[in-house]
Amino acid sequence: MSSRLGAIEFRHLRYFTAVADARSFRAAAQQLHVSQPPLTRQIQQLEELLGVVLLERQPRGVELTAAGVVFHEEARNLLALAEQAIDRTLMASRGQLGRLDVGVYGSAVFDAIPRVIQAFRRAHPKVEVVLHNLDRAGQIKALRERRLTVGFNRFFVAEPDLVWDVVLAEALNVALPADHRLATRRRLTLADLSGEPMVVYPRAPRPGFIDQVLGLFHRRHLTAQVVQEVDDVVTAIALVSSGVGLTLASDSALNLRMPGVVYLPLEVNEAPINLCMIRRLDDDSALLRAFIDVVRTVLPPLPASEPQPR
Repeated sequence: MSSRLGAIEFRHLRYFTAVADARSFRAAAQQLHVSQPPLTRQIQQLEELLGVVLLERQPRGVELTAAGVVFHEEARNLLALAEQAIDRTLMASRGQLGRLDVGVYGSAVFDAIPRVIQAFRRAHPKVEVVLHNLDRAGQIKALRERRLTVGFNRFFVAEPDLVWDVVLAEALNVALPADHRLATRRRLTLADLSGEPMVVYPRAPRPGFIDQVLGLFHRRHLTAQVVQEVDDVVTAIALVSSGVGLTLASDSALNLRMPGVVYLPLEVNEAPINLCMIRRLDDDSALLRAFIDVVRTVLPPLPASEPQPR
């Protein structure tokens, strides 16, 4: 059986299904743009390889034998699978098929990341996108172990085998209780916050957003009265809602609505909070390139003063 299978070619299947569908050698030859004698020889060769009669000539055309009916169905299935294999291969080469593992963390999951993922899924519906909630150290480890395709986080530093791009620059805002004495202002300064009870985050990994916030106060010789350190922005905003204190948050966190919390923009002459996209230096896959194209389309271009993606 294996020798027969090795001798049968896709040409045999294509020619046979054409004759079986048309019920005519002449019509099949015209459809295939070949002359009738070579077509007839190919069908005869196929029958010899199988050791069965597939077609019987009748006065009004060609009829399938019982074996021919079965082989017709299976041949059509094989040709369809071959066509599907070609289509899927071409789609994969264009980054339109496969699995994309994306590392996410922090406030970007409330705005930027959902917009990017939705746009990518619309453009590439056959790609499976899987999100993984990992902090910066976890993303770096997963990228090196090839469990992630790409990651989003803040405050990356140089790594020899990884590359990161700043893809979004966000302003800082103050989250404070709606009944706070500063809540009626249009915007706030760091001096307004000096001495106010502050909730800061995350406790780990360091350095991180917590260090950037404390650094803003330190460089201006202001006092950041930290009353509690927490693990994430959700917990911080929840404590603001409970009246524990104020906290700082990026623009993405403005989508996090809790009762009794208002957000006011913060005036600072500092670099904004950057969202970074990190990936392996040696990954030049079409799937990753397609994802990067969507990221750069969805997220606004960085101001001219910001570092450009590397």
